[in-house]
Amino acid sequence: MKKFTQGTIMTGSILHARSCHHYWQGEERLSIKTFFSGRVFYAAGGGIHAVDPQSYLVLNYGQPYTIAIDSASPVESFCLFFDPGLAEEVYHSMTSKPERLLALPEPPARSAIHFFERIYPHDDLLTPALLQLRTAVMLCPLEHDWLNEQFHSIMQRLLQVHFNVWREVEMLPAVRAATREEIYRRLYRAKDYADALFDTPLTLHELADVAALSPNHFLRTFKQAFRQTPYQYIVSKRVERAQVLLLHSDLSVTDICFSVGFESLGSFSWLFRRRVGLSPDRFRRQGRS
Repeated sequence: MKKFTQGTIMTGSILHARSCHHYWQGEERLSIKTFFSGRVFYAAGGGIHAVDPQSYLVLNYGQPYTIAIDSASPVESFCLFFDPGLAEEVYHSMTSKPERLLALPEPPARSAIHFFERIYPHDDLLTPALLQLRTAVMLCPLEHDWLNEQFHSIMQRLLQVHFNVWREVEMLPAVRAATREEIYRRLYRAKDYADALFDTPLTLHELADVAALSPNHFLRTFKQAFRQTPYQYIVSKRVERAQVLLLHSDLSVTDICFSVGFESLGSFSWLFRRRVGLSPDRFRRQGRS
């Protein structure tokens, strides 16, 4: 059964729902997508993003996307939608001097703030406010004035996350700021794609196509940004997932090998030992003891 809670205020609304199967396609307002159970796939901007309980996704106003939920058990979603203009209003308040705010309370006409559409790991900046709001939604009816304040506060935190991301962008080796920004967006589109589909066969050319870069340019810039090659990154994701399955499932080592995307048991065992320091069997025995 779905539970839908929507504020009738001007700053935003909340979708809090549980569903095993859901598909939707369209455009929305600026939004934060969180899920507290399951793994949900979004297709947006030429990429694929997988949101799980350890992460959240930010999508911009007017971005077409599709969402697909297909789970044996209910998936809990908690998504915030911000009305147009709120990000710009809060940004104006955060970045303008007091005397300018006195003379110009409303933000001047300017292009909309364009957030980086990517998967973000839960953090100590935005996540606590999201958790507090989710708890309030679950426990009691919400006063509109209180909810209005929460949307302003969460937008401040989201903008601080955005400022932190810009520091990462500035570290990329490109002369023009606009070039660094575009490279960052494309690299993260490919990285999120790899995160979502790490357990399937992925090639350098496929990831480069997602990033809309040549394979060599993608390989070089990915390594510069993330300190490892795309192949090394995918292997790390597969080994991390294999560790979870070894400790928390009864699947055989062979079944785990193929379920996380490795093509042979020999390569899986060798790479697992190289990264973890133990064979898969020994890791399972020690972990369960």
